[in-house]
Amino acid sequence: MAFHTPGGGEVQLLAYRKALAEHGVEVTLMDPWNPRFLDHDVVHFFSCVGGSVHFCNFVKQLGLPLVISSSLWITESTKGLYPIDEIRHQLSLSDRVITNSGIESDTLAGVLDLPRDRFDHVYNGVDAVFSQRPDASLFRQHFDIQGNFVLNVGNIEPRKNQLRLAEAMRSFPDRKLVLIGHVRSPEYFEQVKAAALPGQLQYLGPLPHDADLLRSAYQACELFCLPSTLETPGLAALEAAVQGSPLVITSEGSTREYFGDNAVYVSPEDAADIAKGMAQSMGATAMNRETLADELMKRFAWTSVVKKLINIYDKL
Repeated sequence: MAFHTPGGGEVQLLAYRKALAEHGVEVTLMDPWNPRFLDHDVVHFFSCVGGSVHFCNFVKQLGLPLVISSSLWITESTKGLYPIDEIRHQLSLSDRVITNSGIESDTLAGVLDLPRDRFDHVYNGVDAVFSQRPDASLFRQHFDIQGNFVLNVGNIEPRKNQLRLAEAMRSFPDRKLVLIGHVRSPEYFEQVKAAALPGQLQYLGPLPHDADLLRSAYQACELFCLPSTLETPGLAALEAAVQGSPLVITSEGSTREYFGDNAVYVSPEDAADIAKGMAQSMGATAMNRETLADELMKRFAWTSVVKKLINIYDKL
């Protein structure tokens, strides 16, 4: 029986809950007014925000096993941006820290000077609906989009790096850049629009991640490009991959651990390198992307990735 505490990582938390239930693991989302800690075998906490250490300390005083999903990418060069001592204290209370990749576990353990065997990784996953692949015409007809286009799905904000992508797109005046996602920074979005060639950028707003239209967009695009300042990786990149989209993705983070040789990796700081990566993807020989997408779907379905999480719970 696993007990999950709401905090950061809400999409991952709810996906775990659904997939764990399919494997017969009973999951309760915490009611802060009636937490019933001692009715459960494990507490799984999804946050490293300020004050989390007090919650985690209370759980350990109850004598319960504590699992923490850190959702952090901290390196030696960026650790000064974080309350490192508090994060180290919180994670030191856990029986197991869950990261999204092996390289993330290696990096966090080193930066925080914590034992590596305290960390384990469980990969991000995709919903079962992504095994269905709507025809590209659904998206094209709905939004009246013709010709080749590059797709970017994600919140429009500096971390997702659409500005460098728009600059890179100037090398491809015959192609459109289609953006799907919430505008988190209106000021940044204005910079993105100003960087694109006139008429090249088409913003469609957000779409539900399980919508037929979004999956059809992945089918319709010439390539999916996510040159974020880091990714662990983004759920959109996984969803694009299992739909068969060619990937051009940031080299920063754990993307290579997920996609191996099945993506083109680019420097997020260099618009010229992003353009070079897109040109490489556009000129690549067509391969059996449906077979590859099926393999990725089998590997990264939430019901598959949570098997490792269940093993971790069992050991605790």
